[in-house]
Amino acid sequence: MGTGLHGDADARQAIVKTDGAPGERRYRAFISYSHSDEAAARRLHRWLESYRIPRRLVGQGTARGEVPRRLAPIFRDRLEFPAASSLNAAIEEALAMSDALLVLCSPAARASLWVNAEIRLFRRLHPDRPIIAALLTGEPADAFPEALLEPDAAGVADEPVAADFRRSHDGAKLARLKIVAGLTGLALDELIQREAQRQLRRVIAVTVASLAFALIMAMLLIFAILARREAEHQRRQAEGLIEFMLTDLRTRLQGVGRLEILQSVNARALAYYGEQSDLNRLPAESLERRARVLHAMGEDDHKRGDYAAALATFREAHRVTATLLAAKPGDPLRIFAHAQSEFWLGYVDFVRFRYARALPRFVAYRDLARRLVAISPEDLKYRRELGYAEGNLCTIAVARKGPPADLDACAAALATMEHIARSSPGDPGIQSDLANRHAWMADALRLTGHDEEAMAHRDRQRAIIDRLLAADPKNASYRQDWILSRYSTSELLRALGKPAEADAMIAESRRVIDGLIASDPENEDWRVWREKLNQPDPQ
Repeated sequence: MGTGLHGDADARQAIVKTDGAPGERRYRAFISYSHSDEAAARRLHRWLESYRIPRRLVGQGTARGEVPRRLAPIFRDRLEFPAASSLNAAIEEALAMSDALLVLCSPAARASLWVNAEIRLFRRLHPDRPIIAALLTGEPADAFPEALLEPDAAGVADEPVAADFRRSHDGAKLARLKIVAGLTGLALDELIQREAQRQLRRVIAVTVASLAFALIMAMLLIFAILARREAEHQRRQAEGLIEFMLTDLRTRLQGVGRLEILQSVNARALAYYGEQSDLNRLPAESLERRARVLHAMGEDDHKRGDYAAALATFREAHRVTATLLAAKPGDPLRIFAHAQSEFWLGYVDFVRFRYARALPRFVAYRDLARRLVAISPEDLKYRRELGYAEGNLCTIAVARKGPPADLDACAAALATMEHIARSSPGDPGIQSDLANRHAWMADALRLTGHDEEAMAHRDRQRAIIDRLLAADPKNASYRQDWILSRYSTSELLRALGKPAEADAMIAESRRVIDGLIASDPENEDWRVWREKLNQPDPQ
């Protein structure tokens, strides 16, 4: 309650410094309350001292004097009186220096001797100063202290008009404004109106701030979207360059026949993806390009004779493409990418004569190619892939020398490639593939004893390669194909009893292969073929 030896620090200091003259004013109000209502008293005291009178009302003259900017200081004691028979001197002095008495009414306050004593003392000291009742709990008959209902100096006893904090009555907000009105002499309606205006201004300010914040966030979002688009644009540009390096530039460099240049191109492309902090965050198309880089690097490792490095690279590519395909098994681009992985793993085993291990890879490659053709029958790229896959099965059948039924894959591969060549007659890449299919068909026919028919296919192979080389004399791939066709034809000529023609072809092939080795000493494939050409009687 508002009685005790320990008041607010400022209040105690003020009491020490003043002489305590009965008429001197220092506090806007003295809060009298029961110890049971300590929490409510503390909240009300804090609110009153922090409350700011609306600006337009400050300075007005009322029955309570000039309206101040703030209501502080308000006196509130924090502890109960110790057992005593009367109010102590500090409390009496604080009551003497208070402009008003604010009584927090409750059943506990009604029963408090000290609350009643404070009311009686204040009324005796200041019969002309207001006593404001604030009803916290209970009904007025049970909550108003008896001293509050006693007659005043004029002998009039009225039930005070209370600021009713109960939720079913004024509620805390209106009750506090009633107390402000009682302390300042301002009309309650005017306070309510000004408070409503102030609240409206606050709402407007909060709304404007919220709109400004929303606008800032929207701008930041726009900037983030633009930045992301720019990053995506830069990524697409970078990967567009990677795509060029893997396609057009790579094809041209293969034509030059410089493996070390191809290797540097592949390494730079792979380094781009290595700089990405998290491959899992790369789009699927970027991972597909990365797999193509790995395929290219593995191919070049293989050409240099580094089979272990090639196998490791192809296995990593296979892991990536298998994961991508598992996520979207019907996506033709992912089917195509995984088909390449199956081919290269099979090819590594094939060139090392491990046909039993190569065959399942080539079968898987063919099955994937068939899926592509089933998805898009008119797509020549997919049909060409099927021709390659059938051709791979043909090569294993030829390498194993049968059985004859397996050699049918050679005819199927040739038929597929002839269909593609008729649809794209001017494509040199397809013409090169067609020449290759004629070569394998010739080998298959030789195995079944049809040497004359085999020679017809060798003649068609050489004619196609001659046309390609005439159009692009410096193309190393065409020159290599030219050498291989002469070597294989020479073997067939010997079988047909034409050794002189065979020797002439071998001699010319040696001259061409020596030129290729000089242009790219690291190409292991060419060195292998040079050894074959150096054999006195190649079989």
